[in-house]
Amino acid sequence: MGELPLSLAACTNQPDIVDFLMENEYLRADAKMTDSHGNTVLHALVLVADNSQENTKFIKAIYDRILKTTARLHSKMKLEEKENHIGLTPLKLAAKTGKIGIFSHILQREFHENHIKHLSRKFTEWVYGPVHSSLYDLSSVDSYENNSVLDILIYGSDIPNRHEMLEMEPLNCLLEDKWKKYGARMFFLNFLVYLVYLVIFTVVAYNKKDVKPPFPIEHNKLGYLYTSGQLLTLLANCYFFVIGIMDMKRKRPKLQTLLIDGYYEILFFVQGILFLASTALYLGRRQEYLGFLVMCLALSWVNVLYYSRGDRHMGIYSVMIQRMILSDILRFLFVYIVFLFGFSAAVVTLLIEPEVKNKTSGRAGFYATINPNEECVTPTYKNIPYTTLQLFKFTIGMGDMEFTQDYQYMEVFYVLLIAYIILTYILLLNMLIALMNRTVEKITMESTSIWRLQRAVTIMDMEKRLPYCLKKTFRSGVEKKLGTALGEDQRRCFRVERVNWNKWNTNLVNISEDPGCFDRSQLPDLDSPLRRLNRGRSWRGLFMESSRRKTSQSTEMRPLNV
Repeated sequence: MGELPLSLAACTNQPDIVDFLMENEYLRADAKMTDSHGNTVLHALVLVADNSQENTKFIKAIYDRILKTTARLHSKMKLEEKENHIGLTPLKLAAKTGKIGIFSHILQREFHENHIKHLSRKFTEWVYGPVHSSLYDLSSVDSYENNSVLDILIYGSDIPNRHEMLEMEPLNCLLEDKWKKYGARMFFLNFLVYLVYLVIFTVVAYNKKDVKPPFPIEHNKLGYLYTSGQLLTLLANCYFFVIGIMDMKRKRPKLQTLLIDGYYEILFFVQGILFLASTALYLGRRQEYLGFLVMCLALSWVNVLYYSRGDRHMGIYSVMIQRMILSDILRFLFVYIVFLFGFSAAVVTLLIEPEVKNKTSGRAGFYATINPNEECVTPTYKNIPYTTLQLFKFTIGMGDMEFTQDYQYMEVFYVLLIAYIILTYILLLNMLIALMNRTVEKITMESTSIWRLQRAVTIMDMEKRLPYCLKKTFRSGVEKKLGTALGEDQRRCFRVERVNWNKWNTNLVNISEDPGCFDRSQLPDLDSPLRRLNRGRSWRGLFMESSRRKTSQSTEMRPLNV
């Protein structure tokens, strides 16, 4: 609960004791006092929040009560800007711990009274019917600052509720603004550069020479182009390797977080490792370099799906593929491998090789006909890799029983084979199809949120690579002077316009040219004749009245089309 009486009283929902401690005439409690963790009373309230409706209600009430009392006693004290020992304000702490209830309250808090308006983080700029234009304070929120709320939420892979928190305003519109300003163009440019890399890599790999590596440099135009392609491919994969290390060091991915954040960063890292291993073998005059090279080439083409994040529909489709691979298919492979190796070991142990016959027949005879000078070695079921491969073929309906005719204990072999086919081909494959169908239905609604999070990660990664001058140019928000009790209060704000059709017939003429100076307490009584008249008017009525005023001054009455 904290090591301070004020924190204990606040966290146990004792508002009277909170008021006494802060306002008594003997010795007032200092709201900026911290415990051994550097937490103030506001930090303590965030820590005891549990996102339940009842808990959130009292946390909000006590939180605002302390803010108002502090503002009345110490008008210039900025209590919410106090950081604890790990550099977190109450807002950042709420984001870090996933306390979505108190987080949304702090982020969207608005006070209408003039003497406490400076405590707001949201300011109503103008309202007309269902259209609301609001200004949100970007301090500690925008990624332009270090250790911002956006940084914490996007890179905090273990934070619960971060999908819902990123969809709140102004975070949702702020990310969309960053995407429109520079994210979309940079992402498309990266995609084009990656396509060029793929074309060069594919051409270089296809035109490999059938000599022992490393290949000699041919002193002509094609030779220089081939060597340049090799060097460009090496530089690109070194970049993927270094970026992969930096990403994993920052995000520290786990299996559960990979289901949400995606695994393309790891795939790019593996791609870089494969190419570097191929390069080392190539320079070491080892022919095995070709195996790593072709695996890197295949993975490079698979990683094109990373750029599906730029499109909503393709991004959601890619999210579904990622979730299926890391959930259903991964579990299926684990169980299937257990069955496959278990039955392979049983078959290898059971079957005894038949005696060697003088004549060659079947596939062995075919091999002997091709090359009669070499001794024909026919694979048998005593070979574990061969047996495993044959059982895998039985799983997909391509099994071959040609070499089992001369073995002993065939009855037991058939029993094992039938049991294996029932467990894998009939049971496991059908279970996989059913689970994948359920996964698609389950994550249909979640896929959009996951896609938005993955795109947000991409936006933040691109922003960190921008030089400072461009980052300052593309900074979101505007500097606004807000009229508050502190005088001229200048903040960097972000404008969000929303339409709420539940309030289409209220606040029809509530427009304030200077945000922050408008006092809701000075509005006319809601039950006054003027307010009732405004609420009773519809949009059609307003347009009709405006048109009648204009046409009454003319000599000709024209029909009104609305």
